[in-house]
Amino acid sequence: MAATSIINKKVRSVCLMLSFLPGCILGITCLGLVAADTLFWALPLHILAFSKLIIPCQRWQIRCARYTMKLVRAWIWGVLVSLKIGLKINWDIKGLSGVKHNEWYFLNSNHQSSTDIVVLLKALGTRLPFPKFFLKKELALIPVLGTAFWALDYPFMKRYSKKYLAKNPGKKGKDLETTKKMCRRYLHTPVTILNFIEGTRFSNKKHRIQDSPYRHLLKPKAGGFAFALNAMDGKIRKMLDVTIVYPDGPIRFWDFLCGRVSHIIVRVKEHMIPERFLHGNYPDDPEFREAFQAWIRDVWLEKDKLIDELLNKNENITDSSRNGTSAGIPV
Repeated sequence: MAATSIINKKVRSVCLMLSFLPGCILGITCLGLVAADTLFWALPLHILAFSKLIIPCQRWQIRCARYTMKLVRAWIWGVLVSLKIGLKINWDIKGLSGVKHNEWYFLNSNHQSSTDIVVLLKALGTRLPFPKFFLKKELALIPVLGTAFWALDYPFMKRYSKKYLAKNPGKKGKDLETTKKMCRRYLHTPVTILNFIEGTRFSNKKHRIQDSPYRHLLKPKAGGFAFALNAMDGKIRKMLDVTIVYPDGPIRFWDFLCGRVSHIIVRVKEHMIPERFLHGNYPDDPEFREAFQAWIRDVWLEKDKLIDELLNKNENITDSSRNGTSAGIPV
């Protein structure tokens, strides 16, 4: 405990020094620290990945998966410390008191920026089972990170347009097949499967094109979620619905690194997944599909209202502080 206290004091003192740097210099510094942390943990992670490739024994595969999870938790800790050193952010995080390490979860979040991933890692920390992300196929080509994602059994998804599928019907359902294949690997150890149900980052342009019925969200895409539940054979019984709000407005990851974000709000709500949705044929059963989509739409409507409430509350707090009235923001 004493050693941890000393480390925290040193981190805070360095944070005070770096926070006064000009924005661009601060951004470069934070990016350099994250890169150094990534390269440091890359070597042992790739050694495990290589051993996983050449040793087909299932027992070793399971053990190797656990070792890689521990390495990545250490990498995440390093990333968060690197960012904490340079960034002064008021974090308002609530709703994680009931989560457990020994349960399987499906975690959904609204998606606005590349910063969302860092926010989720900060908010969830080590409180949840190890997170598994659904990634775009293109991320597999990123040096170092691509092979690390593969070693961690992250599913790579390739999106096809309706026009492409019309010309190549054999590709239809490939994403769902990938989901099912990868999810079967998660039956041995509790994990948190994370997916952005909107399928893409929110923007006003996309919102207009979709004619979304929600003020702050795009239309949800429930197919991957339903298929993951089916593939996990009843292991996942709870959904953690995460709502991320940036009171300062839409941000880019570079703005985040440069210290231009002062306040981030995160709310987590646990939903018990109705029993009838744990096993079902989403692609071929219209009745099941409509019922599942209706449930997700209700969750989405509730999330949209929550974002409104959080933004309005923050505006009231900001107005009160400008007028000299005391108004605290929970951290």
